[in-house]
Amino acid sequence: MSRSNVSNVSPNAETIPLAIARSPLGDDHQALSLSSDLSLPYLGVVLPKDLRHANALLFLDENGLCLQVAGKGAPGPVRAEFVTGKMGYRREHGGGSGQLVARAVGLQKTKAGLHVLDATGGLGQDAFVLASLGCRVSIFERNPVIHALLADGLARAALNMDCAPIVARMTLRAGSSIDWLTSTGEEPKTPDAADVIYLDPMFPHRDKSALVKKEMQVFRTLVGDDDDSEALLDAALAAAKYRVVVKRPRKAPAIDGPEPGTRIEGKSSRYDIYPIRALPQR
Repeated sequence: MSRSNVSNVSPNAETIPLAIARSPLGDDHQALSLSSDLSLPYLGVVLPKDLRHANALLFLDENGLCLQVAGKGAPGPVRAEFVTGKMGYRREHGGGSGQLVARAVGLQKTKAGLHVLDATGGLGQDAFVLASLGCRVSIFERNPVIHALLADGLARAALNMDCAPIVARMTLRAGSSIDWLTSTGEEPKTPDAADVIYLDPMFPHRDKSALVKKEMQVFRTLVGDDDDSEALLDAALAAAKYRVVVKRPRKAPAIDGPEPGTRIEGKSSRYDIYPIRALPQR
């Protein structure tokens, strides 16, 4: 049998934290490339709910790449999806520049095409919203697994007629945003320095009684908390031209450091805004 049709892990092997696998309709070539790039074992064609020797999978099916917790009763797949689902609905029926993230970035105050650096990209949802409103968005996601999910979602969205112009304004970068911010944080500002820097570090742990989104359940298992949020904020404040925006849980304390100049609150989250200078009017 070929490697793509049979698990390469012994039934008696220790449990693997994360592996690559696919459905019968998943792209075998892409799975092999991911296995090589991420140095993760490739289990071939599997049913995630029946898997016992891996905790989670980067799983390829007919809908692209997803992160799937293995075993019965696990949460459903998590993927970067921009064409359909919540993001598709938001693209078609969203509130435009009145959306909280757009207001926090300042899109109601300027008509200039801002360059926004999303320093903690995750699944790219806020970056996609900002790009759909005309911003040029650079995205950093330092976790290689989440980076792979986001790259797959953007590649699929680029094939969609409605999403392609939005994705064209988005650039996914590799590596740590702190390194990039540090290199651009010295005066004089380089031409590539961001107008607005957007931070959405991993939310602090909540009480067990609180409901946590499926994405956060899976992400926390894989990524953990962002313990360098203070250093990231410092680097962002040194590099941004106009403002830094930090997304936080509504009742959480601000990141240690200078107090935000203002806040915009929603039902479950808020945006702490650190103004540096007035946004351009055109």
